[in-house]
Amino acid sequence: MLSEKSTGLALFFRKLGKQKVLMAMSLPFLIWLFIFKYVPLWGWSMAFQKYRPAKKFSEQTWVGFDQFKFLFQDEGFIRVMRNTLAMSTINLVLGFVTAVTLAILLNELRKVIFKRFVQTISYLPHFISWVVAASIVSGALSTDGGIINEILLKLHVISEPVLWLGKGEYFWGILGASEVWKNVGWNTIIYLAAMTTIDPALYESAEMDGANRFQRILYITLPGIKPVIIILLIMNLGHILESGFEPQYLLKNGMNIDYAENLDIFVLNYGINLGNFSLATAAGIFKTVVSFIFLISANQIAKRAGEARLF
Repeated sequence: MLSEKSTGLALFFRKLGKQKVLMAMSLPFLIWLFIFKYVPLWGWSMAFQKYRPAKKFSEQTWVGFDQFKFLFQDEGFIRVMRNTLAMSTINLVLGFVTAVTLAILLNELRKVIFKRFVQTISYLPHFISWVVAASIVSGALSTDGGIINEILLKLHVISEPVLWLGKGEYFWGILGASEVWKNVGWNTIIYLAAMTTIDPALYESAEMDGANRFQRILYITLPGIKPVIIILLIMNLGHILESGFEPQYLLKNGMNIDYAENLDIFVLNYGINLGNFSLATAAGIFKTVVSFIFLISANQIAKRAGEARLF
């Protein structure tokens, strides 16, 4: 047994020696990862204390799991979790469906100039900050000359302008549509890159066999990018409690706050702004643990199903 272990270690270090350049390139990232991701983990101890910034670490009062009990018993936290999961799920589903659909449509275009034009137009919103994007969304949904209300009035879908951001039940849909508008073009890049790896001979053979365009998409394009879709899905499930911060913070108001407030805004309002750093840390730990569980579970499900996985 010992000889097998020593042989395995020898092979590992031998491979490591052959990849010296690669290791040297990875070293700055590993240092950054250690300093900014692992060293700050000692701060998680605040979640188990009644933390006061003016006191030394040894003088802090330890309260155990009191902060977590408060979170799980608070009705506001339950509402915030509902909003976070709902917005994350909507963004995840719409993001995947629209990005894959647009990538397939762009891949089917034969006129290169028109294809590049559509790609450029769809990419541009991604580079707009959410401060500007939220102003555009608010303007488009305005009751005073907003393009959405104007179009719906012209089509006789509504009889009078609707205060879209004034009704909480509309907020999740507005956020999902805004995320699609802003990021769909950018999200298609990796799918288009995956499509370039598909052998063109497959399409030629299918066309010779009488397959139409839809059949070629269904039996060649989608299976060809399936591993990429699964990997990205697993990675996104690891961020299921990160529904965003800027769009919710900028588009929320007193009328839609019950639907717009998510976990990050809850931490800001009831943790950091009120000086309750222990509560903010406990919420952060909860989000990390849940995200880790989702990530591992999704990866294991993909492994058992024989699909592509992260590890």
